[in-house]
Amino acid sequence: MKKAIALVISGLLLSSCVSQKKFTELEELQQNTKNLLDSATVKLNTCNDEKDAALASFATLAEQNKFLAANNQDLINNIGNLTTLSQKGAENLEMSLESMKEKDIRIQRMQDAVTKKDSVTLALVTSLKGVLGDLSDDDIEINVEKGVVYVSISDKLLFRSGSYTITSKAKVVLGKVAKVVNNKPELEFMVEGHTDNVPIKSDGILDNWDLSVKRATAVVRILEKDFGVSPARMTASGRSSYVPLADNDTSANRAKNRRTRIVVLPKLDQFYDLIDEGMKASK
Repeated sequence: MKKAIALVISGLLLSSCVSQKKFTELEELQQNTKNLLDSATVKLNTCNDEKDAALASFATLAEQNKFLAANNQDLINNIGNLTTLSQKGAENLEMSLESMKEKDIRIQRMQDAVTKKDSVTLALVTSLKGVLGDLSDDDIEINVEKGVVYVSISDKLLFRSGSYTITSKAKVVLGKVAKVVNNKPELEFMVEGHTDNVPIKSDGILDNWDLSVKRATAVVRILEKDFGVSPARMTASGRSSYVPLADNDTSANRAKNRRTRIVVLPKLDQFYDLIDEGMKASK
């Protein structure tokens, strides 16, 4: 009996020992499972946080992408506008440069024309001084004012007092002038009569206006009839006493004012023809 009870107790103890081991194993398994679950939960929470952050970042990037896309389109439009402006600017610059080039050419042609005209003027003055150089400076004066040649001949050399009849001595002088102008058939000139301010009292002469015109006409007729100067090249005019060289307050000054002046007329049409020829040659 005692043996049977011992066996039972041993069996129970043996049975109890096996159950405790399994229980311990199960506890360990449960603890491991719990640890794995906790670790998985932590990782899941981390992934959720990362997911939320990624979604927030994606939303931000999407907004930025939208903003950049809009700005990119604006930049494309602006570039197009700038390209258009640049093309127009280049065209305007090219037109400006072309205009400046044309102006430079025109200025150069004008300078060439002026130089040529000045050369003609210098040659004319040289020729006149050459043929009239033996006369007194008080009797005849040759000068250039603003590109125009003037030959001023004193009253005493050409006419008697109060008269418009050319003296024989004056014809010699006019013959020398005619020789020069006949050598330059392209030139035209005007003969001006000038008087002092003393009223004239003479038969056949109304006043100083009349006397100045008659003297200019007398010179023109001599140049035409005696020396063959073409009348189409000459103009006769009277200035009376209204363009004096000096005040009419002394006899010497009045003598200076009594004169006949030959004015070589600038031919502006020829001057502009020179410019036009230069412009055509530059094209």
